Amino acid sequence: MGKGSPTEIEALRERISQTKPDDTKLYFVTRILRDSALRRKSVMGKFIYKVYQIDVDDEIRGHLYSATISEMDRVIKKGLTLSEYSPISDDTDSLFTYKIKGKEKELAFSDVVINQLVKPCPKVQSIEGIISKDEELWAYCVGFEEEDGNFIYTFRRILGSKIAIDEKVSGKRTFFQTLFNTQSQKLTLLQGEVVALDRAVDCVYFDETFFVLRKLNFEQIVGIQEEFKEAAENVVKDLEACGRIDGLDILHQKVQSGTSLHRKLARIAKVGGIRQIDDKAIKNMKRIAKRHKEKNITSNGRLVISEESDIEILLKLIGDYYKIGEVSGKSYGTYSGRELAVEES
Repeated sequence: MGKGSPTEIEALRERISQTKPDDTKLYFVTRILRDSALRRKSVMGKFIYKVYQIDVDDEIRGHLYSATISEMDRVIKKGLTLSEYSPISDDTDSLFTYKIKGKEKELAFSDVVINQLVKPCPKVQSIEGIISKDEELWAYCVGFEEEDGNFIYTFRRILGSKIAIDEKVSGKRTFFQTLFNTQSQKLTLLQGEVVALDRAVDCVYFDETFFVLRKLNFEQIVGIQEEFKEAAENVVKDLEACGRIDGLDILHQKVQSGTSLHRKLARIAKVGGIRQIDDKAIKNMKRIAKRHKEKNITSNGRLVISEESDIEILLKLIGDYYKIGEVSGKSYGTYSGRELAVEES
């Protein structure tokens, strides 16, 4: 990276390095299903999140502290640029910022950083005691306290495979937790419950902003993926309401059966790609499809989805996928981008 003022990531790394390892705190975040009847539905707020603090020894604090510094150094070394978060981005060599403001404060996970971490959290007595059928261990959080009392937090998603709790059936263990002791060269019984903490960081939170290091994991942690599906379903409803598209049942089934379209539809909803679909718009769509050698999905002034492969063409047309460089005049294809204010000549 070139010399000059530090980037926001470099500044965060420096702030963390100025904290004391002994003051590092570890939290577990659980995700709770509000109502089991909502399990198969995608609605905003169907989950709530709860934060627990867990006591750790100095050796673990040291590992968490050094691992975070190392992870920040790894990211800084890549010289990645910071961009505002978007569901779809063409630039894979970017870090993203996600600010908790306006509508984002309605996100269920925002309660974790806005309300829960700023006050004393209940202590973990046992891992088994904070998880159940409807409450799962979702992420862990490391808090770094600055001299002025402010905190910088990092988050990492916890997968079920990283958790081991002895279960008992009829008073007998169903499995044993063991550890190979390299000093005694013996396999020994490991007492207690096991949660594997790795050296990775998915996102950093400071001053009402998430700095996203691993996009997919971040989206899982804060529940944006749930929003994607809801946004996708709303786009389908809007398309149905326009009354100019046949075969939307194919799109509806695709949205319900998987996640492959959710991100694109959420992006289309965010940038307002769906505008009034009238005769003029459909004529333009037919012209644009022909120009880019796409299948013509217009017929008698309507858009027609007759097979699953037509869905991608429809999304390209309603999502302003085709763009022209104003300087080069070249055509590009991307769902990404943001609308710019232009000065009238």
